Amino acid sequence: MTLTAAERARYQRHLSLREIGAAGQEKLKAARVLIVGAGGLGSPAALYLAAAGCGTLGLVDFDRVDVSNLQRQVLFDTAGLEQPKAEAGRARLAALNPEIRVIAHALELKAANVRAVLADYDLVIDGSDRLSTRYLVNDACVLLGRPLISAAIHRFEGQLMTYVPGRGPCYRCLFPQAADGVVANCAEAGVLGVLPGVLGTLEATEAIKLITGVGTPLIGRLLTYDALELRFQEFRVERRRDCAVCGDAPTITEPRDPPRPAAQAPADGVRRLTARALEALLSPPQQAPPLIDVREPWEFDTSHLAGALNIPLGQLPQRLAEIPRGGAPVFICRSGGRSMRACQLALAAGVASPANLEGGMLGWAAEVDPTIPVA
Repeated sequence: MTLTAAERARYQRHLSLREIGAAGQEKLKAARVLIVGAGGLGSPAALYLAAAGCGTLGLVDFDRVDVSNLQRQVLFDTAGLEQPKAEAGRARLAALNPEIRVIAHALELKAANVRAVLADYDLVIDGSDRLSTRYLVNDACVLLGRPLISAAIHRFEGQLMTYVPGRGPCYRCLFPQAADGVVANCAEAGVLGVLPGVLGTLEATEAIKLITGVGTPLIGRLLTYDALELRFQEFRVERRRDCAVCGDAPTITEPRDPPRPAAQAPADGVRRLTARALEALLSPPQQAPPLIDVREPWEFDTSHLAGALNIPLGQLPQRLAEIPRGGAPVFICRSGGRSMRACQLALAAGVASPANLEGGMLGWAAEVDPTIPVA
């Protein structure tokens, strides 16, 4: 696609970059990118891709603009309250750059429609805040052969990865399975307003790199960001040959909606331990309760409490028998969200008096051992 005179004027700073130039800008003009979720992550990603001249942008979101969104969802303003996010986002992006095409998909992605929605796009950016949607989008991208850039945020932390068909692991390779509610959403746990701006901008960066072919994409690497420490960390990850969707013998061959969640056990039977309280329970070690660390193996390998057993939350329902009975186990994760869900699962399975380490390993590092690294 040849650039017009108006486009050459608008994108002059890109044209001045030898790595992008006119050829790269023409690739951006021809690109078709779908952004799933026009919230905290999708807002900066959409704004920067629109400004960069991405020719076609699709916005998927079935929610309406709420006043609580405005703390971090910079695609919207007060005048847009109660408007559908997809439509309000389309108007904002069109005002920013009338040279591009913006398509609003004011719908909820489901197994029944995800193929049709993704079919018209070359690349997908996932900014959803629901795990079920994240898995659905990942699976659809694998099955349709679409590159996927996926980010997630929680409180003061974020993570980012890029999937390109045939070149590295997908989201399920890192996190095989989890249910909604494993990690509290922004409304429940809160989120630092600028955090999604960092991760969403990184998503846009990855998209521009994939479209123009410059740089090294984040394939086979998980990038994590801790806003409080202002620290990035990178973890090498590999494709799992037993992955349910991209593995050698996949069991997921069509997009599917998650099963209806079973009723959660009440949290009344869950004990809540501070890091200091757990430290006291661990002395003497002979009388220490069982410690069940429900983080992913790469997180556990970075650091863990002595004697802890690693059972990732996604595997917990199948491995409950490994938890010593009668020992009032303590469940541990990074910040306390996944471990609370583990406590609820344990209660429902008849495990007596499970305890949650409030604040997780981050709380332990803050209150007990500041030298311990937490991934």
